[in-house]
Amino acid sequence: MVAIAEKHPLLFTGSDWDFDTIRRIHETVGEVAGRQLGLDTYPNQIEVITAEQMLDAYASTGMPQLYRHWSFGKQFAHHEMVYRKGMSALAYEIVINSNPCISYIMEENTAMMQTLVIAHAAFGHNHFFKNNYLFRQWTDAEGILDYLAFARKYIAQCEERHGLSAVERLLDIAHSLQSHGVHRYPRRSRLDLKVERQREAERHAYREQVYNDLWRTVPGQPSQTAGRSSAERRRAMLGLPEENILYFLEKTAPLLQPWQREVLRIVRHVAQYFYPQSQTKIMNEGCATWCHYRIMTHLHEQGSIDDGAFLEFLQSHANVIMQPTYDKPYYNGLNPYAIGFAMMQDIVRICESPEDEDRAWFPDIAGKGDAVTVLKHVWENYRDESFLSQFLSPRLIREWRLFHLEDDSTKPTLRVDAIHDERGYRRIRNALSRQYDIGWQQADIQIIDVDLDGDRQLTLQHNTVNGILLYEKDIDQVLQNLAAIWGYKVVLREVDPATGRLIKEHIARTPQRNGPNGEDQLF
Repeated sequence: MVAIAEKHPLLFTGSDWDFDTIRRIHETVGEVAGRQLGLDTYPNQIEVITAEQMLDAYASTGMPQLYRHWSFGKQFAHHEMVYRKGMSALAYEIVINSNPCISYIMEENTAMMQTLVIAHAAFGHNHFFKNNYLFRQWTDAEGILDYLAFARKYIAQCEERHGLSAVERLLDIAHSLQSHGVHRYPRRSRLDLKVERQREAERHAYREQVYNDLWRTVPGQPSQTAGRSSAERRRAMLGLPEENILYFLEKTAPLLQPWQREVLRIVRHVAQYFYPQSQTKIMNEGCATWCHYRIMTHLHEQGSIDDGAFLEFLQSHANVIMQPTYDKPYYNGLNPYAIGFAMMQDIVRICESPEDEDRAWFPDIAGKGDAVTVLKHVWENYRDESFLSQFLSPRLIREWRLFHLEDDSTKPTLRVDAIHDERGYRRIRNALSRQYDIGWQQADIQIIDVDLDGDRQLTLQHNTVNGILLYEKDIDQVLQNLAAIWGYKVVLREVDPATGRLIKEHIARTPQRNGPNGEDQLF
């Protein structure tokens, strides 16, 4: 007697779907994700939205609710114009790192595409958000939705009490500084956004207690020794040097009112929420793309989707992982979906069918066999920079035809600095991973001193990399914004970190304006 394997019923036929179809798709994809891949995810919340709602999500950085600001309307108008003219398509989905994990799917998607995006976002991205160490350190998936509701309500109240123009001006300045409004190293306690929302009143009382002592002018002319001691004590008291500029302004800027400090705090918390995403683009998309590929393939093998749907999936998947060559007009660097998926597939190959070269380069995983466990370990413990430096294989370098070019502006030609030999593979891998190092992506700017006894000058230092200076026009505008928040003179010094040599100095001053009762007032 021959046993015949039971085929699963089709999840859908054709391209049409309804909400019951979405429910069946989610349940079946979840079973495969759990049984075959062992994914550990937050509960899912699937939201079906229109094209206009997707454009609105673009404008608000993908968040389900956010405070109002004119720049979001500008983004909406831009994306709508590009979309309506057919110059760009919309994303098939947007996924939010929250608990429950919210996935927006387009109502225009076919049934196959809804299956693909649920596998990609609701399970692939979801697993990465919940388990990667950067997201565990820096984001509060439990509290982010409540905090965003608080932020929206609080800023709306500020607009009513203090005027729309004053709030918008403050947000303009805060947004220009938000890339330097994150903590890059873990603090002693994990951020709890629910507690942050509840402590707003306590922070206002704390400000009154602390800032009076902080800004008391010390009379008399100190000696040189006493001056050094006082300067060291002052910097220690202020926690200098400090790279989180918005945090320092929120805590220390002498002229800000309590509501202005809270607005700065809101902007930097939102910036901190996005901090891990900028460092895990390749890994996050690679994880989600590999998961959707495995899940969709298994659904086809077990008969849950038919051949036509699977061919439609393969076409969409091929478009996602396409890597344009450098000479194409639409080339824009490495496609994170492409390089991420290729490296995940390569890790599976190394685990299951290694060659001698793989055993020499990856002795810990070559031939291990359990590729899913290895991948889950990688997703949990690495970011893009360390992932590339540890797992980009010589075979993949050859397949992608990667080389390292030395582009020296003082020389008339480019120089091929690393070729396909053992030394070249390491140099190519190190050079590529460095491009994803946060220390190379963003300028190292720190607040190093404040003159409490004199003119209250705020001094910042930019530690240059390879002698590269900040863009003159941008730094002048941003520095003027910083001076407006600080209320006094601001100096930024660009130095060579190896020698301490001053390369360039920028100065911004802000005029003092008096309030109705003679007090200092910025806005």
